[in-house]
Amino acid sequence: MQSDLEMLLKLQVIDYDLGELERSKEYLPDMMDNLKREIEETENLFRNTEKELSDSQIMQKNLEIDVSAKQVELKKFQEQMMAIKTNKEYDALINQIDNVKAIINEKETSLIEVIERLEKLENDIKEFEKRSSETKERNTKELSILQEKMDSVGTKIQVKESERGNITIRIPKRTMSTYETVRKSRGGSVVVPVRKRACGACYKGLPPHRIQELKRGDQLIICDNCGRMLLWMNGESE
Repeated sequence: MQSDLEMLLKLQVIDYDLGELERSKEYLPDMMDNLKREIEETENLFRNTEKELSDSQIMQKNLEIDVSAKQVELKKFQEQMMAIKTNKEYDALINQIDNVKAIINEKETSLIEVIERLEKLENDIKEFEKRSSETKERNTKELSILQEKMDSVGTKIQVKESERGNITIRIPKRTMSTYETVRKSRGGSVVVPVRKRACGACYKGLPPHRIQELKRGDQLIICDNCGRMLLWMNGESE
């Protein structure tokens, strides 16, 4: 029985590895999706900022053209003041001049805001381009590593299952049945060594007669508290 338990210890290590490999088939794709999403987000941030910069530059030019045109119009109206003969004409021209000045003032305010925005965008786009490039380079390398792991999972599982089969055929069916039952119901460690005369999983102390039974190693001993299979290790203190 002692040798069976020692083989079960090896088996549970293999089962743990198999569990990790199975879980990796779920979390590795998630990790890869996150890396791809990060690349896409940083690229979009750069591209959107690049477009906003281009749009703002066009807006700046259009505003400058509009302001220039309105200034020409204002100058024309101001020149017409010299030829005014009636108060009615004077009042009408003053209204036109005031309207043009208001439009010029509004567009110049917008132009200042656009220029300030452009300054910020020109600084931002350098940072976003650098961030996008670095993220793509870094994440592409990580994606390559994760893809290699993904590609090797199936092979590793086959190897572990082969190792598992080589062990299970050497363990009595009844003992294997108990192992599988505990593994499904408890999870984690199934076979646990005794530590300081207590279960190595739940730490419940063992009575003297259980210790003697464990030391003899001629029967399967189950922890009364947590249901795990107990193993007496050589060198364990009395």
